[in-house]
Amino acid sequence: MSVKEIRLFGDPILRTPAAAVVDFDRELSQLVKDLTDTMMDAPGAGLAAPQIGVGLRVFTYFVDGVVGHLVNPSLELSVEMQDGEEGCLSFPGMKYPTPRSLRVVATGQDEHGEPVLLEGSELLARAVQHETDHLDGILFIDRMDPAQRKLAMKAIRESDWVGGPPIVRISPHNTFGLGV
Repeated sequence: MSVKEIRLFGDPILRTPAAAVVDFDRELSQLVKDLTDTMMDAPGAGLAAPQIGVGLRVFTYFVDGVVGHLVNPSLELSVEMQDGEEGCLSFPGMKYPTPRSLRVVATGQDEHGEPVLLEGSELLARAVQHETDHLDGILFIDRMDPAQRKLAMKAIRESDWVGGPPIVRISPHNTFGLGV
């Protein structure tokens, strides 16, 4: 089992767009295994490579008993929307209403570079959109309406998993009365 540490909100890699996968090799197969093991251990409905510190366009999902992955995804979204609560492994214990398209058609590749077509609705569509957003540096709080985002940000600041207050370091140099 190769469970990795999940990066939490505030880590810059979660806001950095991931690079396309160009090498379908043993390292990519190991990344897919690491993502799957970490997602199942968490447990979660999906996990994107940036969430374990890897800036590549790969995610795994676990919906309705089916485990899968998608490399270099491209999405076609329905105009019909769904409402529902959504959580994220990078925001432990938090769930908020987040609008998403009801259906998705995703194309991409598997870990061997073979073409993949993934069609889904409801939870699968939500998971695929959520994880693809991670690959673009977008977080689920970005999809919330302003009132929900404000509540979520307050909960984040009050959470026990956030980094805590900033550390103040006292300069060893003479600050001429201007430093702490």
